[in-house]
Amino acid sequence: MDKQTVIKDVETAFGELLAAVQGLDERAMGTVFYGTWDARDILAHIAGWQQTMTGALERMARGERPTPEGVDYSDENAWNAKFALALKQQSAPTVMACLQQGFANYLRAAKALPEDRFGEGKTVNRILEASGYGHCREHLPALKELRAQAGG
Repeated sequence: MDKQTVIKDVETAFGELLAAVQGLDERAMGTVFYGTWDARDILAHIAGWQQTMTGALERMARGERPTPEGVDYSDENAWNAKFALALKQQSAPTVMACLQQGFANYLRAAKALPEDRFGEGKTVNRILEASGYGHCREHLPALKELRAQAGG
């Protein structure tokens, strides 16, 4: 996918994610329903990956490798737990604010990359799928189910 298509897909998927949780009260957002996680944990770990990958996109824009020296993202479970724990004690509105601000930074970093960095099989596309549109859509069915259970 080209730059415009990928960025549009990222924006659309994020909008779908927000729509699934927008207006849920603190009780609904704090209900454990996804293994040991509640909606805040899901959103916090999405925000964590987007924040981390914002740095990767910024490094790429400077001509650097996306992953800092000595960092390994292969243990996704450990990273997911770290990101969820970082916002564990925060209110739903605080988690939502972090998610939205982080997404704005993530999108800005993606848009700053030149067109030639985008394309089938390219690193930017893989990052934007894994931490952007694919990640949002991975969690969307569970969040929609939570909304339905909460009466929304």
